[in-house]
Amino acid sequence: MHKFRSYTKSWIRRESQAKKRVRASKILSLLKKKYPKANMMLNYSTHFQLLMAVILSAQCTDKKVNEVTIPIFKKYKKASDFAKLSGSQLEKMVRQTGFYRNKAKNIIAAAKKIDKEFGGELPHTMDEILTIPGVARKTANVVLGNAYGVVEGIAVDTHVARINQRWGFATTDNPVKIERELMKLIPKKDWFKSTYLTIEHGRETCTAQRRKCNECPLKSLCPSSLVQIKKPLH
Repeated sequence: MHKFRSYTKSWIRRESQAKKRVRASKILSLLKKKYPKANMMLNYSTHFQLLMAVILSAQCTDKKVNEVTIPIFKKYKKASDFAKLSGSQLEKMVRQTGFYRNKAKNIIAAAKKIDKEFGGELPHTMDEILTIPGVARKTANVVLGNAYGVVEGIAVDTHVARINQRWGFATTDNPVKIERELMKLIPKKDWFKSTYLTIEHGRETCTAQRRKCNECPLKSLCPSSLVQIKKPLH
């Protein structure tokens, strides 16, 4: 593994930014073919429900969030509905998503702020939505893109961070810095879609525990591939 890491670092160090952009373009093209239906998996019917589902998805699978929100979303629709709940009420409802006390606290605070300061409507801009409790850039990018088609950045979750580090496109563990690096490599028209393509790849092929490099369509473009030939393609 020591020699493998040295090879990976050598590839990344020798690759120019221009060549990195070309490689990123090729990777996205292949991912679009492999995952043509890649999209967000969280279920919702209103913009506030979308925000709540994204907040709940932190450190929790989308599948579990969808299971938990089925009865909640049947009864509560708008920010004003959630603003009336007590912390203990919502905690019981979302307990299975983990970190439920903090999530419930943020959701209720977000509901009150949106109801009071934004007339019950989810904000349309990055600056405004970042003032809402529980909302950082990852959540903001997901919510703005899915609610309004507003794309101001790239949502960086654990899959996106891990895989872009393996591809040599991310040089840090900081999500905000990773987002900046990716925005320099990926055309803005692909910012929104790239998140879901990468997440699908992370779930199906380039998993955290066991990479399936032998069957990965990107192995010749990935400096971290376990079956990569020992000669960079540039």
